[in-house]
Amino acid sequence: MAQTSEAYLFGQILGTHSFLLQGGFLQPDEYSEIKDQYFLPGGETGTAATVLDSLGVSVKMAGTWIGTQVAPMLKEFYANKKVDLSLLEYMEDDPGVMDYVVIAGLVRSPMGRFQTLFSSGKKWWNTPKEEDIAGCKVAAIDPFFGEDTLLAAELCHHLGVPYVTIDCPHTSALHRQAAVNVVSKECTSQHYQGQSPEAIMEQLMQESEGLTILTQGGGEMLYGRKGGELHRMKPFSVEVKSTLGAGDTFKAGCTYGLLHGMDDDELVRFASACSAIAISRFPLPLKPPTLSEVQSLIDKN
Repeated sequence: MAQTSEAYLFGQILGTHSFLLQGGFLQPDEYSEIKDQYFLPGGETGTAATVLDSLGVSVKMAGTWIGTQVAPMLKEFYANKKVDLSLLEYMEDDPGVMDYVVIAGLVRSPMGRFQTLFSSGKKWWNTPKEEDIAGCKVAAIDPFFGEDTLLAAELCHHLGVPYVTIDCPHTSALHRQAAVNVVSKECTSQHYQGQSPEAIMEQLMQESEGLTILTQGGGEMLYGRKGGELHRMKPFSVEVKSTLGAGDTFKAGCTYGLLHGMDDDELVRFASACSAIAISRFPLPLKPPTLSEVQSLIDKN
């Protein structure tokens, strides 16, 4: 059995090849200069684990299996961090799941083989177990792994472990049982095309007792609960170096806030500050926000 940690994270854990361009974004038939490039932990869960560790939270990760290229990098990166990798299954005949991200300021383009992986009919992630979650105080669950995602949520509910999730529509069981659901533009454009943010929030808030947060990039955030008022908050203003990991860092900030019993205003403000610091630097895994940096940004604003 893996050692007890404060937070259980289930979802995508990748090896991310990131390329920060010098100047503007890629243009057809034009040369682009690479300013910086890295191979570091990524994915919604991998990034959140890195950020939570930086904030002082002990984490255990489950989800994507790791292989011959990804595993050594992850083990070296997390060697001196409070991130437990013991639940991750190793594949001896596969390099592991990786993505490739090209970045230029506010613009980024991710590339990978996820459509091929999900359509293969083969499983490439862990199945959640009660003993993995028992003893944890909070969880964060990505919505990508079908029945196993729902199993993770059901186990959390059974054990009384509140969880944060992302991009779940109001019809989702994952949304209905979540303590916090963070919904991005990507989700609303897919499930609520043509609807106003207020109309979207009304549907989401009606179907969950938890906190729903609607993020809109640089636009104001909307948040609220069933039967309560709709609240608004502007994100922090910072100079953007890279938006890679911004949403994953916001999720980590929500998980931290949930762990420490923050009220809704405090939690949204804290998560927003985490995300603001994340987009002001590159690469995020090597420069994750610290608790003192987050508190300083909040105090200044």
